[in-house]
Amino acid sequence: METSTDRVLGNRLQLMQPRDGYRAAIDPVLLAATIPAKEGQRVLDLGCGVGTAALCLAARVAGIAVHGIDLQPALVALAVRNAAANGLADRVTFAAGDLLAFKDGGFDHVLVNPPYLARETASISPNPIKALANVEGEAKLRHWVEAAIAAVKPGGSVTFIHRADRAGELCALMAAGLGNLRQLPLLPRAGAGAKRVILQGERGAPPGFRMLQAWPLHEADGRFTALTDAVLREAAALPLNELSQELSLTDPA
Repeated sequence: METSTDRVLGNRLQLMQPRDGYRAAIDPVLLAATIPAKEGQRVLDLGCGVGTAALCLAARVAGIAVHGIDLQPALVALAVRNAAANGLADRVTFAAGDLLAFKDGGFDHVLVNPPYLARETASISPNPIKALANVEGEAKLRHWVEAAIAAVKPGGSVTFIHRADRAGELCALMAAGLGNLRQLPLLPRAGAGAKRVILQGERGAPPGFRMLQAWPLHEADGRFTALTDAVLREAAALPLNELSQELSLTDPA
């Protein structure tokens, strides 16, 4: 498999990934910024790919341990190499595995960037790595949510990033086992419809749902907004449990 090496988090991390087929975009970086992890906690990255979200989170929060699993051994192998290349192999580990058989638990936080497309409605790529990364297989969205809830301990958080047109389905599934749900719509630019959402809930929290103020990712001229730029290039955190009506940042670690 031919690879390329890219830089993320303002050159804080180098990321080896397939040159063709599946390539991590900004979604896992944005997802990682919303995880309220603290030193000493354990985090699970379900569907870790080449390790983008796990490594971004570990680079931002010192003293956490992150474990990622993915169905594709080729991507996991790259994730392992990425952890070593960034000096994070002592805190960030990866393994190939099927979430349908995953039994580990007791994580403080679980983050998930699952395949976005339902198989029955998707146009499936001929590239097998891209197809598995983008289109649901045996594990449907319900299974991803159930696995995440089973893996997190009471009081812990589960956070998904997904397509906005599946937000209702995702919210209903998460509400079955999580409380204090909050949804952050991600807009291509101000005034546009949401393309992605980040949805977070807590195991054992009271039922409830809060729609947060939408986050425009780009200015009208195509540049990243100041908030997006701070997250992508300055490793800023955006903890959803601290947001009110206004989007606000916490200082980078």
